[in-house]
Amino acid sequence: MALCLRKSKSTPSKTFASKLLRIPSSTVLDAGGGGGGRRRRQQVQLLNGSSLPLSRFLYSANECSLHRNYCQFPFVFLPHPTSLFTSQENLPLLKKGTPFYSSVSVLARLSLNSHKFRGFCSVTDNEADSCPDSDNECELENSDDGENVKSKADPNEVSRVCKVIDELFALDRNMEAVLDECGIDLSHDLVVDVLERFKHARKPAFRFFCWASRRSDYAHDSRTYNAMMNILGKTRQFETMVSVLEEMGEKGLLTMETFIISMKAFVAAKERKKAIGMFELMKKYNFRVGVETINCLLDAMGRAKLGKEAQILFEKLEHRFTPNLQTYTVLLNGWCRVKNLMEAGKVWNGMIDKGFKPDIVAHNTMLEGLLRGNRRSDAIKLFEVMKVKGPTPNVRSYTILIRDLCKQRKMREAVDKFDEMIRSGCEPDAGVYTCLITGYGNEKKMDKVYGLLKEMKEKGYLPDTRMYNALIKLMANRQMPDDAVRIYKKMIHSGIQPTIHTYNMMMKSFFMTRNYDMSRAVWEEMNGKGCCPDENSYIVMIRGLIRQGRSVEACKFLEEMLERGMKAPQLDYNKFAADFSRAGKPDILEELAQKMKFSGKFEDSNIFARWAEMMKKRVKRRDPVRSDRPPA
Repeated sequence: MALCLRKSKSTPSKTFASKLLRIPSSTVLDAGGGGGGRRRRQQVQLLNGSSLPLSRFLYSANECSLHRNYCQFPFVFLPHPTSLFTSQENLPLLKKGTPFYSSVSVLARLSLNSHKFRGFCSVTDNEADSCPDSDNECELENSDDGENVKSKADPNEVSRVCKVIDELFALDRNMEAVLDECGIDLSHDLVVDVLERFKHARKPAFRFFCWASRRSDYAHDSRTYNAMMNILGKTRQFETMVSVLEEMGEKGLLTMETFIISMKAFVAAKERKKAIGMFELMKKYNFRVGVETINCLLDAMGRAKLGKEAQILFEKLEHRFTPNLQTYTVLLNGWCRVKNLMEAGKVWNGMIDKGFKPDIVAHNTMLEGLLRGNRRSDAIKLFEVMKVKGPTPNVRSYTILIRDLCKQRKMREAVDKFDEMIRSGCEPDAGVYTCLITGYGNEKKMDKVYGLLKEMKEKGYLPDTRMYNALIKLMANRQMPDDAVRIYKKMIHSGIQPTIHTYNMMMKSFFMTRNYDMSRAVWEEMNGKGCCPDENSYIVMIRGLIRQGRSVEACKFLEEMLERGMKAPQLDYNKFAADFSRAGKPDILEELAQKMKFSGKFEDSNIFARWAEMMKKRVKRRDPVRSDRPPA
């Protein structure tokens, strides 16, 4: 069967790559300058290869605080959890009837044990549409099966499959038939790569995954299942996610990573009891719940700002397993994230009472927590104690302090701390340079920014993804989109993979300067690089189009966004509807409401219906019918 793919509906006349040719390839990362029109770029002469003044930072801490015994502190600390995925320590299985068992047995609420198990691939697409509220406050981390397997799939074949899905998904019933005729040599690597391309678009990913499972010459493994679990977890499709887990259990494909993905997904949605309920599923499939598993759950709860709940869970389980240093560290992290330094101090002191010596991770966590809670004097005291009694501050320790100083716009003190770090023999990294560059950029001292970039190049410190994104954000905020593109080109040339945030910032920057063509070209470049648009990408594009009076085109992106399984965004629907009214379609919001209703997207339908009703009321108020008007 021959496949003739339709052209993209709104492809710009010139590709992003061709438009980049207009912009010189020289970049601020090369020579400390480049384009910019009216701006005057000055090259900074550096002494001994440094662009930073060598000033000294002398802090005279209280002597008694420097020579106290290594024990409890009256102020508080915070860590960054280290590896949580080591061998599992056995934990006695919980008995029915115990208070903890009754508090976490939530599987009945999920209706997983009350009916006969259904295979995941029998779940219909409509059943996967029940999308709960999603605030994206705590985005899940990317997970894999823990092995960091390098893909052996042919990138061209992956692109070919993705193009079929992207072009035909909206046609609903044609996609699977065309995939059948394409002669695709399915492999686990190919499936994982395709799912990665659609990681923000759950519905195309879901349909492709189900299609692959029905192939007689292919069977999913743990890695492909976990990739799909990740997508379902991030989009909070919990019923489907647990059905996948049950199917994996039936096939003997469950791994510890599967349960970790599920726990993180539930915690991110503030579904604490369901996350704890995963322990019962682990028991069902003969997985032992050990200290590392519990640490992982406590860490996820802390990152979701559920420090209090994590502490309560720890106290319930404390006598059923043996806590380690990481256990206390993740609890410390949880309290510090919610700025409860009193409770963080109790955890710190409890850690020492139990005979644990806080390591550099714990100290850095507490250091960051003190600064987050505006206890800067205590943070400095802790830092001075670390220098005298250990553990010796590392580059992370210095970066935490320098970042805080940059946020306060105390660049002189930040540079002093940087010089102190160099003198102590601690090698800087891209992270600490990023803090300084961002600090100077926020003060609009671009000569300092270029000087730091030149220094990095001379000393052999390579920029990473975060630095490139920080530079692009800096240029975007200053409405310098051409400079942002130059940095992007350098990023690609250096072999650094852009993230979705890279493209979103560039699109937003071009819309701010009313350059629609380049914003659209960035969108095409993003898709061409295999980067799946997320909800923010669509919101940036739709809002930008509405502001420019292109609501008809914005509507196409809005419908595409909803078709991919994303929620209806908060937009300026007043202008949206007004533009359509002028175009002869005054009832566009009602039409969208009906369309969403027929597609089974009742929540989105209600949003459009409410806006349509509000618009009608406003029109009536602007043009009231006056029955008391005197006759002519």
